[in-house]
Amino acid sequence: MQNSLLNKITSPKELRLLNQKDLPKLALELRRFIIDIVATKEGHLGASLGVVELTIALHYVFNTPVDQIIWDVGHQAYGHKILTGRRENFHTNRQLGGISGFPNREESNYDTFGVGHASTSISAALGMAIASKLKNENKQHIAIIGDASIAGGMAFEGLNHAGVTDTNLLVILNDNAIGIDPSVGALKLYLTNVKKGTQKQDNIFEALNFNYSGPIDGHDISEVINELERLKTVKGPKFLHVITTKGKGLKQAETDQVKYHAPGKFNAKTGDLPIAPIKVEPPKYQDVFGYTIVELAKLNKHIVGITPAMPTGSSLKYMMTKIPDRAFDVGIAEQHAVTLAAGMATQGLIPFCNIYSTFLQRAYDQIIHDVALQKLPVIFCLDRAGLVGEDGPTHHGVFDLSYLRCIPNLIIFAPRNEIELRNIMYTAQLGLKNPIAIRYPRGRGITISWKQPFAKIKIGKGINLKKGKKLAILSIGAIAKNVEKAIKNLNVSHYDMRFVKPLDKNLLHTIFKTYESIITVEDNAIKGGFGSSILEFASKHNYKNNIKILGIPDGFIEHGHINELQESIGIDVKGLETNIKNLL
Repeated sequence: MQNSLLNKITSPKELRLLNQKDLPKLALELRRFIIDIVATKEGHLGASLGVVELTIALHYVFNTPVDQIIWDVGHQAYGHKILTGRRENFHTNRQLGGISGFPNREESNYDTFGVGHASTSISAALGMAIASKLKNENKQHIAIIGDASIAGGMAFEGLNHAGVTDTNLLVILNDNAIGIDPSVGALKLYLTNVKKGTQKQDNIFEALNFNYSGPIDGHDISEVINELERLKTVKGPKFLHVITTKGKGLKQAETDQVKYHAPGKFNAKTGDLPIAPIKVEPPKYQDVFGYTIVELAKLNKHIVGITPAMPTGSSLKYMMTKIPDRAFDVGIAEQHAVTLAAGMATQGLIPFCNIYSTFLQRAYDQIIHDVALQKLPVIFCLDRAGLVGEDGPTHHGVFDLSYLRCIPNLIIFAPRNEIELRNIMYTAQLGLKNPIAIRYPRGRGITISWKQPFAKIKIGKGINLKKGKKLAILSIGAIAKNVEKAIKNLNVSHYDMRFVKPLDKNLLHTIFKTYESIITVEDNAIKGGFGSSILEFASKHNYKNNIKILGIPDGFIEHGHINELQESIGIDVKGLETNIKNLL
């Protein structure tokens, strides 16, 4: 590209040498660069397009990386990465061996904090600011937080603390009225009224002792720069309210902000998504959940659905459309979602609480104290369990079996296919006396004709899928499909244990007495997971069988396609086949 400003920038040092009047041109180039790459390589589009001017202004005004910027969440950080030395390899974004889709401290000293989950930036930036004050360092600390993220409880905890400090902290609210789905709740209404000039109550951020300014146009780069320059001289905690448009610069991304959050491949020139050929495919697991809960809710008036800010990702949106008074998006508030479900359960409702596996980690105390301890029959539906692919270690749901298995009173089930998911949802709403966690993977299943008549599943019972003589393979969940392909031509037995808790002890006694060697397979951390439960069973009953555990090793798995990641740790079809043959 001739006369390109972007091509001359390898770090913010070059950016700061530009004349301010040239920055709108740079913004156009940066926006086009993001669109062109994401159109072919895929990724999170809308959020980064919305903060192009803000990103340029931040690195233009502040002395990064000495001055520290935290993005909340990292969906916004593509422009930041491109301007901080990663333009040449941005095409590797989210690919195996490439750069991360989120800020990553190991990747660049400009990435001051890892931000794959939401609502963390204010606490982290405040921690940095306090440290700088104690060390007598003169640094600026800036947290850019979205209007969906700031509604999370942890953000308010950070604001509450920051307001009684004299730290050099700047919180920038990137207000575009949407996270992945449209923002919800009373705070959204408050911010909308502030933008319209109709808010009559005191400013909530000033009430928390922040020096508030705004709202300003986040796409007017001169206005943003002028305000940032002014705020550099203001002492104590400051709050800047910036109005942006998610997907700015691409018409379709501005119009359909939910779909273009992460649209997959699209036409970079027109913005159009490809027309997929019409073919019959198995459904996504999330859609099996979404359609099934609607079907069950029509039969059972006590059923309610809950999700923390993921109605589209979880497919609870189907229930929100069909039965809106019994489906609740509570925003980025996993702790609240769990205890809300517990409260509902005390009154005889049957709550299906749908939370991504990785995000349920944020509500661990509530699972133990508010649900399991009280034996409240909340039905946890854990979407995105196992390896999720390109979003990487912050989003892999590979710890849930381990962190849930130690909790008393909790049933844990992993369906191997869509029919099993449908039937366990049916079973759970019939009147369990305990809470249950149902974990299932991202993406499509394997069964086209999944919508079969409901059948009750007996709690704590596994099943035999294939009879053989040499050894027994015990799997849990959807990883069974890899096992089935790996043993197609091998004389081995395959058992789907279905329940990690309670284990099918009768079936396990039969297996241990029949087979000298046993392999367990899971897409969860080996430590503390399904395989560990089998080892504990063997130890308790003094079995001396040869047991091999396959699953996620003791380390964080990076980003890449799910098949590539499974191959890297030996739980793909070929890897399983090799392990089984070696044991044979």
